[in-house]
Amino acid sequence: MNYKTNPLGSINVSPRAIATIAYQAAVESYGIVGLASKNLVNGLTQLVVKDPTHGIDVHYDQNDINIDLYVIVEYGTRIKSVASSVAKTVRFHVEKSLGIPINDVNVHVQGLRISDSD
Repeated sequence: MNYKTNPLGSINVSPRAIATIAYQAAVESYGIVGLASKNLVNGLTQLVVKDPTHGIDVHYDQNDINIDLYVIVEYGTRIKSVASSVAKTVRFHVEKSLGIPINDVNVHVQGLRISDSD
């Protein structure tokens, strides 16, 4: 848990809260079809339990916050542009919401999918 102290007291922010903010920012980004599991075990767990932070890992190292996103990109879009855009969007929303700088946002493209045209 990350915390910040000010004259009025301290603020504690859990990794799950940061992951939830990052999730909302990621799924609303252009070219992102969804988030994926980083491995098979997490994928099977997701089938049983619906988790709003699925596909996102948040790591604290002293004062640094690192976010890993595991995404599925829409087929036909530029993968590099989509990955760069979602990283910037997630960084902006998390920093804006928390007021804490983010060290790294790493985007791992786990697959491509043709979205529904309906």
